[in-house]
Amino acid sequence: MQTFKQIQWYPGHMFKSFKEIKQKLKLVDLVCVLLDARLPDSSMNPEILKTVKDKPILLIFNKIDMADEKILNWWVKHYQTLGFETLKVNAQSGQYTNQIFDKAKYILRERIARDEAKGLKMRPIRTMILGIPNVGKSTLINQLSKTKSTKTGNTPGVTKSQQWVKLAENFELLDTPGVLWPKFEDAKVGYHLAITGAIKDKILPEDDVCQYAIKFLQTHYLSRLQKRYDESITREMEYVDILDLIGKKRGALIKGNEIDYDRVYQIILTDIRNKQLGGLSFDRNDV
Repeated sequence: MQTFKQIQWYPGHMFKSFKEIKQKLKLVDLVCVLLDARLPDSSMNPEILKTVKDKPILLIFNKIDMADEKILNWWVKHYQTLGFETLKVNAQSGQYTNQIFDKAKYILRERIARDEAKGLKMRPIRTMILGIPNVGKSTLINQLSKTKSTKTGNTPGVTKSQQWVKLAENFELLDTPGVLWPKFEDAKVGYHLAITGAIKDKILPEDDVCQYAIKFLQTHYLSRLQKRYDESITREMEYVDILDLIGKKRGALIKGNEIDYDRVYQIILTDIRNKQLGGLSFDRNDV
């Protein structure tokens, strides 16, 4: 595997977005931070927590159907011990998404009680949703609002501007583009974001990304690897031999029956991203 190069992928709109987020914080009562359930640590942008400071926070773990439930539950409890309110959802199907309204009211219960005690009509709860690219923010908002009020897509960076979205009678949300932090110091974070598609393909060499992914699967999900590709795969099998095996099985060949490694990389990454190997958790509590 090549030496990990520090990733610097910070498009201009992300810099602008963070600046606007800081300006708009005073308008919101609550910040929802959306995390990838497969990457509860790697998808936690440290700059977000620094930016929101003392605002109440709800951590929402999205894509729970794509994660290893046991590992995810460990992370949820971990964040709860740090004092965060948490919620697990599947924005694609809508599973548990309506609980966000009740969670928000619970988190802001003291403010709501004060207003009621003064005889004031309940003010709309205003929240902001933050998270890294491709974590499912727009999909979640569309589920909550039951409209196609925001543009969605499967590639990072689709949302480029901020907009208020009315989600319910007394619930409004400020949508924001996905934001990464300027540099990834930890190699694992970069690989995890690349494997799941949070950063654009080609930012890291696909060979490096797939090598990391295969070694990870050999260590933690060997039976899944065997079931998907070939029973002969072992924990000790060399990476290139696994690529050759997959290439031959899937017909990823070029002239002279040589392996088309670029196609094999795409097969592996597509299978991971499309749940063909089941629910996977890349941030582990056991490593």
